[in-house]
Amino acid sequence: MYASAISYLYDHYAAFSRIGASALNPGLENSYILDAWLNHPHQAYRTIHVAGTNGKGSTSHSIASVLQSAGYKVGLYTSPHLVDFRERIRVDGQMIGENDVVNFVERAKCEMPNIKPSFFELTMMMAFDYFRQQKVDVAVVEVGLGGRLDSTNIITPDLCVITNIGLEHTQFLGNTLAAIASEKAGIMKQGVPVVIGERHAETDSVFVQKAAEVGAPIIFAQDYYKLLSTTTEADKMAVKAQYRTADGYTEEDSVLYGLSGLCQQKNILTVLTAVAKLRDVGYSISGEQMRSGLCNVVEQTGLMGRWQKISSHPDVIIDTGHNAHGVRLLGEQLKQQQYSKVHIVWGMASDKHPENVMPLMPTDATYYFTRANVERAIPEAEMQQVGHNAGLQGGKYHTVVEAIAAAQHVASPTDLIFIGGSNFVVAEALLLFKVGE
Repeated sequence: MYASAISYLYDHYAAFSRIGASALNPGLENSYILDAWLNHPHQAYRTIHVAGTNGKGSTSHSIASVLQSAGYKVGLYTSPHLVDFRERIRVDGQMIGENDVVNFVERAKCEMPNIKPSFFELTMMMAFDYFRQQKVDVAVVEVGLGGRLDSTNIITPDLCVITNIGLEHTQFLGNTLAAIASEKAGIMKQGVPVVIGERHAETDSVFVQKAAEVGAPIIFAQDYYKLLSTTTEADKMAVKAQYRTADGYTEEDSVLYGLSGLCQQKNILTVLTAVAKLRDVGYSISGEQMRSGLCNVVEQTGLMGRWQKISSHPDVIIDTGHNAHGVRLLGEQLKQQQYSKVHIVWGMASDKHPENVMPLMPTDATYYFTRANVERAIPEAEMQQVGHNAGLQGGKYHTVVEAIAAAQHVASPTDLIFIGGSNFVVAEALLLFKVGE
């Protein structure tokens, strides 16, 4: 029954993750119709809205984990999933039940208004309805694409978070950072505080202007917290940061963050600032609860694919970074690794501008260019050519499994195998290594 329900969703409702732009249904009309059909489920609990180019998944999971540690019953809606559709919809870290998915799909077949929603619109409403059934206290809702016209923008949250801005989905959001920032700023609501994760000369004024227009208090995380140092401890990141108190003095905070990697050094300041603002709007979160939630984010929420080691001897690390904004940090991270040799299994989706991404990767690694088993994947020969144009050397492999096997065949125990470039490539690696089973 569950497999049939998932097949029905994919067969009858276009999914952007699989086929790209033709699946998009920009605008909120369908979301409002579906919301009315289900009697406005998101109004039954508090919400937190998270947008941004990169880091919004890590940030959403981290906020959810902190709230769980503080004793709240927490819904978490994110996308896309990696292995199991149900990863998108969680309550206190537990995925929605298979029967709950089946029941919603059957209900949609029989009762849904005469509209043609997208896959994302319908699954979002599945999440909102499930959160109401589960009587959550608060739901952390990750934006799908953009912000202003994203289906999730029907909520009125307690807090908005915009992690950062990079060039992504330019065919929908605009060709400049300012244009993309304007779209993402569309989640701001009157009187609702908004945390901006990273400052940028091209986007700061966009956010400030939009916040003034809607009367939203705006906080830049980089003004509120200053990163002092980070060290790695058993795949977690020990963070020391300095923050400003209400009376203007600065104090230090130390946390052990369950995520590591250069990108998480930026995300952690966003999360810490978001937690501070949640306290300001009435959430009860002690310092110890915050530290527990941050330390145990992976265990409490099931987050996967963020600089995650999935095997040893040789170490195998996966990461879902896939656009220039994220891969720039990923490339720096790979260049810092102390291994005998680095092997990189890499494949990308066709809309991610690989010609801009590949030059950011290390040139002294051996590459295994491949493609995931989805329509949007760039063919391995084309991926190899783009890589070669960027000075990256390696062979081409028709499947992710073949590429990983080739890397494993030549890698020594002191080497590193890195797998990335696409959520779909990472997903196939997770299945191969049986992670999460």
